[in-house]
Amino acid sequence: MGGGLLETNNQLERFTKDKRNKKIIYSILGILLVIGSITLYKTFAFYEEKKSFNILKGRIPDFGYDIKLLSVVVDDKKSESIPERGLYKTNVHCTNGTFGEWDYNNWNLVLNNVSSESKCNVEFTSGLSEEEYNKYIEAGKALHRNTYRGKDITSYYTDGSLYTRIANGSFEDIYVGDYINANDVTWLIADIDNYLNSGGEFKIHFLEKHHATIIPAVPLMNAPMNITNTTEGGYAGSKMATETLPSLIAEDGIIGKAFGNHVLEYRNILSNRINTTAINQTGEKQTGASDNWAWYTRKCDLMSEANVYGVNVTSSSYYDTGIDNRQYALFQLKPEFINSYNNNLFNCWLKDVSSRESFSYVTYYGYSGSGYASGRLEIRPRFLIG
Repeated sequence: MGGGLLETNNQLERFTKDKRNKKIIYSILGILLVIGSITLYKTFAFYEEKKSFNILKGRIPDFGYDIKLLSVVVDDKKSESIPERGLYKTNVHCTNGTFGEWDYNNWNLVLNNVSSESKCNVEFTSGLSEEEYNKYIEAGKALHRNTYRGKDITSYYTDGSLYTRIANGSFEDIYVGDYINANDVTWLIADIDNYLNSGGEFKIHFLEKHHATIIPAVPLMNAPMNITNTTEGGYAGSKMATETLPSLIAEDGIIGKAFGNHVLEYRNILSNRINTTAINQTGEKQTGASDNWAWYTRKCDLMSEANVYGVNVTSSSYYDTGIDNRQYALFQLKPEFINSYNNNLFNCWLKDVSSRESFSYVTYYGYSGSGYASGRLEIRPRFLIG
């Protein structure tokens, strides 16, 4: 009897212990199930959020971390991609003090005051007028012209999109100071659309094509302005304007090989005569000044003092300047590029007549020079592409 009772007690004890162990196991399994569910939910939510972020990947600047862009909405419908460039009104809503706006020129998102917790919704709505769209483009172009960036955009040159980005007037991802490596030369974007609607006796001759003004980062070669120390015939009659520069844009020239038929023609008014006895605007110590000009069809010219410095310094008269009366944005933003690039200093000719025997030039010392026409100084021409 005693043995039977002990055995019964032992069985009861084992049953109670098994029941307690099962409760512990079930509790652990329950906890694991809850943790697993939460993890799965968060993973899925992160994937969904990450997927939404990837929609805009490459359309926003790299901040060093993935901001949590939540949605893109096109005409009130959630979209898995940004719409192609078009006539859309845009609204950008961001959290945590982040400010966002849509860049119509680059067709991407611009963000300020970004943190890793920033969240943004981008909404596109059809119905923007072409007039309003063009206003956005013009406003964006002004930003590109007034921002120095210095990015290598050779890939756009290689795939041919460079010319599309210029010709359509958007200048998508093109800024002043950006550069192209072609034909063993580094070419700089010196300005954007700065000759638009200029260049001719009649409006039919105006330059109406969108364009980028290009200069080499460093001079291309050495050459004189004329064989002898004379400025007779002005800039238009110089050996530089009639022989040296045309050779650069020829099919086998340095510029011609790099840009071919994408080098644009334009009309420029150039000095073509001097008065050898006139006292010019630099003062009584300099005699000889340009006193006439005419319109010429051009593809390449030297820069003027005004293009470089923003003012005339050693130029003989206003006949030297013509439509080259505005400083290039590159030199406004990076004045050290006037006479240097990557610590390379240089002297280079300018198109202004300085006296009856000299032309203006940029010195590597930083001041404005006047040099004898037969001197061999460096050549840093400008041309337009589109």
